[in-house]
Parts: sequence; C-alpha cells; structure tokens
Amino acid sequence: MVAAIWLASAVFALQDAPRVPTWPREAEQPNAPKPKPASPAAAALIGEYEGPQRPDGTAPRLYLLEQDGRLMYIIDRGEMRHASEIRVTKGDNSRGVVITIDGVGYAKQQVGPEGGGQLRVQPVRPVAEVLKESMTVAPPVETGDFLASDLVELTGLDRTIHLDIRYATTNNFLSSVFYAQPRAFLQRPAAEALLRVQKQLKPLGYGLLVHDGYRPWYVTRTFWECTPQEKKWLVANPASGSKHNRGAAVDLTLYDLKTGAVIDMPSTYDESTQRAYAFYPGGTGLQRWHRALLRRVMEAEGFTVNPDEWWHFDFGDWKRYRIGNVAFSEIR
Repeated sequence: MVAAIWLASAVFALQDAPRVPTWPREAEQPNAPKPKPASPAAAALIGEYEGPQRPDGTAPRLYLLEQDGRLMYIIDRGEMRHASEIRVTKGDNSRGVVITIDGVGYAKQQVGPEGGGQLRVQPVRPVAEVLKESMTVAPPVETGDFLASDLVELTGLDRTIHLDIRYATTNNFLSSVFYAQPRAFLQRPAAEALLRVQKQLKPLGYGLLVHDGYRPWYVTRTFWECTPQEKKWLVANPASGSKHNRGAAVDLTLYDLKTGAVIDMPSTYDESTQRAYAFYPGGTGLQRWHRALLRRVMEAEGFTVNPDEWWHFDFGDWKRYRIGNVAFSEIR
C-alpha cells in the first residue's frame, strides 16, 4: 500500500483555509458497508499538503485521504488517484512533514484548530457588555403571514437525544457564555422530525448529539458585534436574522449509543475550513460514511444540509417562522 513511511513529529502554524466554492456532492451509496477504521500509519498522514509554488504565484493543494484501506490523493480539484508510493520525510527549516508523490514534495499544513479543539476568534468588543446591550435592541420588523411559534425542548421528546450546547459554556468560538441554560429547542414540526431521525438511528447503534437549535436574536446580534470584520462570514447578519433565530435550524452530530463516544467526522464542530464542507472528500472512509449517514437520515425527514457546514441542517418550513428573541428561561 505505502512503500515507505518515515513519520516525524512537528508543530504546524494554524492557517485559515481560503474560502472557495464548496466541493460537489458525492454520489450517494446508501447500502455501502460500514468501512473499517483507517490504520494508524494512514491516519497519521491524512490531511492537506501544499506543493511548490507555480510561476503564477499559486501553489497546488494536495488532499491525502483514505478509502477502502488505501491512501488516495486529489490535487486541487482533479481526479482522485491511488497513492501507490509515498515517501515521508522531515521538512527543511522545521516545516514539518513533507510527502513526496511522483517526485514532487508537498508540505503538510495545519488545518483546523490545534489538537482538534474548538475554533477561537478574539472578540473585538467585550462579549458580556454587548450581550447585555443586545437584549435591549429590538430585532428587525418582518411582515407577512407567519406560523405561530411553538418551540419544543428536544430532550423532553427523547432522553437519548444528548446535548453539548457550546454556547452555554466558554467552549465556543468567542470563548464566552451566551445561553444561561444548556438547552435546545426547535419548532414542533422540526422537533418531531428530529425525533423520527433518532428512532431511525437507534437500531444502527447511534444517537443524536445536539450542539445548538433555536437561538435568540440577541445572541446573533452579539456574535455579529463581537466578531472581527474579516471573520464576519462566520456569523449571520442580524439585519436579516438566521434560521436558528426562527427555531428551524439545528447543529448536531452522532454519538455511539453503547459507549457515549462522539463519532469522529472529517472536521471538528464550528470549524472554518474546507474540512467543514458537507461534501469535503478528505478524511477517512469511516468519517465520510458517518457524515453521509447523518445527512441521509436528516434529509429523509425534511432537513437540508448547509453545504459549508456538515453539522448544520435547516428544516424545510423555516421561512414560515418569524425571527424569535425569547430567552430560554421564558420558553414553557
């Protein structure tokens, strides 16, 4: 499979991946058997690499991935090819790992937060101060025929729906607490659809782990005011609100019902890189299989995945709900 592998430890500088069009949707294979985990040697190499600079100043991006027990690679948006022989060395000038394929060297890049942790952004304003301010500001006025809000608490439907509400902790991109309580709500039709998803997953040994559901508008405004200008693409503009504000969007992943362990996906939650794209081709076959399983069962119940975020799903009727601004403590 791999002719020669020499692994060397290295520390890589965190880099933001360029914002490019999302990867195309891969062909669906609902009956594909569950892949085996990648070997430790292959898992250590999987990632993104940068090749030598071209005359136009750009550099090729190589994506090394695992599929069916073999290492494969894609250069830029080209065809997937089998990496029949890879030579791995320590890079010059402490650049870290370099792989050589077909005589060309590619330096491994740090993609995503160091250590697989949480994305962090330095707020431009004090979060607690802005949060208090936002609670006094009225959300945008909307006109039209909207459905009455009927927010349902997800754990009240099924206790095996687990929560990891990052915005009720400091383990989020702005390192601040936004929710006074670790709770998750959706409009009733979306909540009932999510319950059906949970029932479909149980026989397969999986459950849903929810990171976020309904989000009061004042929190969206606080995100916007505290996020640096160059990072505002990470957050929704409060002038138009978000689908989370309407109670019709959910951020979630899978967990193992037997062990409670969170299932490994191609990227971490809330990660601002290409790895977060719903159809990113990298990672291991098992990671992509789990991501596709989550997407398939969610789509079958009326949700649509956000192409830029594999964990974010919008319910079909989201436009029929107004922007909400009710705190969790006021929801009965």
